[in-house]
Amino acid sequence: MSIFSAISTSGTGLSTFRTWIDVIANNMANLNTVKPTSEPAFQAQYVQAQDIAGRADGIGAGVGITALPASSAEGRLSYQPNNPLADAKGYVRLPDIDMAEQMGNLIMAQRAFQANAAVVDRARDTYLDAINIGKNR
Repeated sequence: MSIFSAISTSGTGLSTFRTWIDVIANNMANLNTVKPTSEPAFQAQYVQAQDIAGRADGIGAGVGITALPASSAEGRLSYQPNNPLADAKGYVRLPDIDMAEQMGNLIMAQRAFQANAAVVDRARDTYLDAINIGKNR
């Protein structure tokens, strides 16, 4: 694997994990989005990724997003009789988002993003060192 293919492969990881972080942030921002029971709840998104087979020299390999499926629009009912969106029985619809699951996914995505960024930095440093080998003669 060449230096350039390492940067290319890590670049696909950076893009994929950035998207995952963005999706998680959107899910967490809408955790308390209230809707009337007659409307669908906010639907959380999830990232589906798959490895990408590259050429024999490793260029084009990496990971890519294949889908962003949404959770159920049913959500969960919450008894909030004082909420202006509540129905006649006092219920509103909230998204079915688990904060602990989202936080766990966020930690994994952040660490994976940082790992890919470190690979890009090290490959860049190696490339620059290789360029400078013959300069000090």
